[in-house]
Amino acid sequence: MSETKTWMCLICGWIYDEVLGSPEHGIAPNTRWSDVPMNWTCPECGARKEDFEMVHI
Repeated sequence: MSETKTWMCLICGWIYDEVLGSPEHGIAPNTRWSDVPMNWTCPECGARKEDFEMVHI
C-alpha cells in the first residue's frame, strides 16, 4: 500500500484519515479517499466529498 493521506472538511474541519477510515460512518479502515462513495457526506456538517482537501498532519 502506498502512502496514505489525510483529508479535511473545508467547512467544519473534520478529518478523514485513510488508515483509520470512519467505521462508525460506514467507511472501513484503509479505505482510500478515491474509494469513498461520491454520495458520502461529512458526518459532522453534511458537506460533500468535493468540500474536502488533502492535508499533511
